[in-house]
Amino acid sequence: MKQKLDIENWVRKGHYLFFKNFDEPFYGVCVNIDCTKAYRKAKELKTSFFLYYLHKSTCAVNSVEALRYRIEGNDVYLYDKVDPEATIDRPNGTFGFSHMEFHEDYDLFVTEASKVVDEVRNSTSMDFCAAVNAIHYSAVPWINFTSLSHARNFSREDSCPKISFGKMTETDGKLSMPVSIHVHHALVDGAHIGQYIDEFQKLMND
Repeated sequence: MKQKLDIENWVRKGHYLFFKNFDEPFYGVCVNIDCTKAYRKAKELKTSFFLYYLHKSTCAVNSVEALRYRIEGNDVYLYDKVDPEATIDRPNGTFGFSHMEFHEDYDLFVTEASKVVDEVRNSTSMDFCAAVNAIHYSAVPWINFTSLSHARNFSREDSCPKISFGKMTETDGKLSMPVSIHVHHALVDGAHIGQYIDEFQKLMND
């Protein structure tokens, strides 16, 4: 479900009109997330750490209204929820794209998401769902990055946030992981990114 915003009376009307036609309206930041407790919890649950933090991240995304805005033509819509679309590694060293339905209930999410992961790993398709109400996720668990950019197709309308996760490292007994988030500036400001980061870290600490 989605609802159309009244742009004329939107508090961010000026910001939206200023940034919407930029050649590159996306900007991003990279932060380190403490995942000590989250990694331990995932091991206790005997569940995939990737699906565990993907679920926590998507919970955090859905808690921030600005991250559920999408530009569609000349209109802006607010979606009730957004789903994760993540890159999935394959045994042959390549990857594929996935679309997972988001559920707040973790057990339901991981059950359904695991089926999607298996399907992608057993296929050779590079089909990209490109749902509007999605978050584009990728993981590069081999790199402890401090910055990151994305390949972009500027001919295709796109206002979906893009979140990437890097290599988990240990320092003085604490585990941390770099996370980058790139967003469309016509829809999302730095304060909104800060809200996502704070909520994501809180959920990873639960």
